[in-house]
Amino acid sequence: MILQKRNANLYYELIEQTPPWVEEPETIVFCHGVAINCEIWTGWLPVLTPHFRIVRFDTRGFGRSHTQGQIHEWRMDLLVEDILDVAKATNTTKFHLVGESMGGTACLQLACRPDAPLLSLSCVSTSHKGGQIQRVGGWREEVAKFGMAGWSEKMMERRFYPGTLPEAQHRWFSNVQQRTSPESLLDAADLLIRTDLTHDLVRVTVPTLLMAPDASPFVPIGIPAEIHKSIAHSELAVFPKTRHGLPFSHAQSCAKTLLSFLDRTFSL
Repeated sequence: MILQKRNANLYYELIEQTPPWVEEPETIVFCHGVAINCEIWTGWLPVLTPHFRIVRFDTRGFGRSHTQGQIHEWRMDLLVEDILDVAKATNTTKFHLVGESMGGTACLQLACRPDAPLLSLSCVSTSHKGGQIQRVGGWREEVAKFGMAGWSEKMMERRFYPGTLPEAQHRWFSNVQQRTSPESLLDAADLLIRTDLTHDLVRVTVPTLLMAPDASPFVPIGIPAEIHKSIAHSELAVFPKTRHGLPFSHAQSCAKTLLSFLDRTFSL
């Protein structure tokens, strides 16, 4: 489905596969990061769809979500509005929110709002402070020198350990990255670098789960540890021998960790 906005068309999906005896299932909304699309969450679905409605969408500028006209500045509040608008389009009032990488940063910003319609927050491979993220500042030079294909090749090494993914999944992920608009990639990178939620994290009051790879080349483990320290009622789960692509390479493990967290927190 397409949600038409003034400056973007957002592709989104509503998945309702809970059995009939699950009365009024709660909803999980998923928000992904740069140079990928909402299919990054596919491996999570078998674990979660028996219990929840699922809403996932392509972040503006990526996948099937297209910006309209010239965007002079990417702003985090626009990404937050997109999450809320997609939730509204699917008749979702309060929801569990899951984000990865830059999508997780947008989710953090939403959770800082006192009126955020959230039941819980979960972030994977996420930073709250762009200045602490490593290597992103070099993307513009890499894209100019190697093109999107060369950039994607380097990114695959940074996202995944060799041999982590089956060949078909590795090829699919790389192809999605290569088809990404370089303008969207670099504008999103600039936005991420200038974002700093350090002093806002104390405003997050919903139960929060942080899932972190132990070897992300972008988000060192000290960053989610700092977020964990700043947010009351938060948990930190570190996944050994994983890189930044944790939500895709270890999808079912992440989904089971999320389900366990929600079960403990809300007695599902």
